[in-house]
This record gives sequence, C-alpha cells and structure tokens, in this order.
Amino acid sequence: MMREILIWPDPVLKQAARPVEVVDDAIRALLEDLAETMYAAEGVGLAAPQVGELLRCIVIDTSPRQEGQKLVHLVNPEIVRTEGVTTYTEGCLSIPGEAEEVERAARVWVKALDFQGKPFEIECDGLLAIAAQHEIDHLEGRLFVDHLSPLKRELIRKRMRKLKAEKASERADELRKAPRHESAL
Repeated sequence: MMREILIWPDPVLKQAARPVEVVDDAIRALLEDLAETMYAAEGVGLAAPQVGELLRCIVIDTSPRQEGQKLVHLVNPEIVRTEGVTTYTEGCLSIPGEAEEVERAARVWVKALDFQGKPFEIECDGLLAIAAQHEIDHLEGRLFVDHLSPLKRELIRKRMRKLKAEKASERADELRKAPRHESAL
C-alpha cells in the first residue's frame, strides 16, 4: 500500500526511530509499503519515519542508477565500518525538488536484519553507500539538510513550508469541490 511521504520540517522527521523487536508480518508489510511508496516516488531509498512510522526500517534500490544492485530491506541497520570520503549531490523524498552536495563516507559496511529477520552484513559503495548513510540518518532524526550550512538549511526550510502550505490549500480545495452525499436518515 502506498503511504504519504512526510515533508520536512514535519516534526516526526526529527525524531529517532525505535528498534524493531521482531520481524513479523506487520514489519514485512511496512517494508513492502516502503518499497511501493519509494518506487512510486521514483526514489532510491525510503525510511519508515518518512511515512510516519518511528521504526528502524529502510528500503534501498539503487538499480536504476547503479548496475548490479537490487532492492535491499534493512531492519535495525547499523553502520559498523566506514572507509574514505566522497561528496554527492543528494536529494530526499521528504524535501522534494531540493538537492545539495553532502560529504559522506565512500564505503560503508552495514549490519541489519533482512526481510525474514535474519542477520546479515552488506558492503556498500557508490550510490548504495550514499543511500545507506542517508536513510540511516533518517532513523536518527537527521536529514541531508542537517549536513548543510545554517543559511542553506533555512532557505530550503522556507521553500518546504511554502510547498506544504500549497499542498494543504490544494487538499482543502479538493474537499470543497467533492460531491456531498445527503444522509437518508
């Protein structure tokens, strides 16, 4: 099921997610929803807090831009090792239309639980390394704008507030134009 993606500065995006106790059907359904929502939004990663669920779950699929990759489900992901430094122009589904250069580790090793709840470790480089760090940041209540200067961050915040106000106005217009059904009682 597709979920609505929260737009920054929604306060939920600044909260740390809690660990998943057990990977059960509810968590697998959340992971499936995250993947469906990510693909519909044409993203390469999505974290549960971005859809209002404060759980340590993320999905990443860099295959459209990185050969040899596929959908990865990460539950309770933790970066256990980093190597090198790189800069990448990042965007975010919770900050639509914005992109800025962010410095990250060039390679990361992440341990997590998979879709079935089995522990595994994955070595990430290129876009997969960037996406893993970006999405794990979401689980800590951090966004890519937190890596920017205060001035850039504030300019983006103002544009996002304007975007949220426009979307709210559009939804209100749709509700006003919706057909009304009279009660038979």
